[in-house]
Amino acid sequence: MVAYRALSDSFVVAPQITVQDIPAIRDAGFKTIICTRPDHEDPGQPTAQTVAEAAQAAGLSFIAIPVVGGQAPSSDAVIEMQEALNTLPGPVFSYCRSGNRAGQLWTLATQG
Repeated sequence: MVAYRALSDSFVVAPQITVQDIPAIRDAGFKTIICTRPDHEDPGQPTAQTVAEAAQAAGLSFIAIPVVGGQAPSSDAVIEMQEALNTLPGPVFSYCRSGNRAGQLWTLATQG
């Protein structure tokens, strides 16, 4: 499984995952995957839909909240993250290209 870092007891961030990572993510106890990376940033990057289908087949919740690299997350993205954190089961595994956008969005969503 791809390396990740914990931002809280119930939220971790990681770089891009593949469908092959899904079983290990599930087996590690995560219940929801959040993608904060827009599709087609890099050639060969799996689309959010592809990861979503694999996650759902493995019994995990999935949501995509894309944040463009180099830009601050929009207020809509922050609200979407707040709603996801309040309604989807945890713990949550969130990813983007490096994990930074996922972490930035979580920080904004949990600051109150």
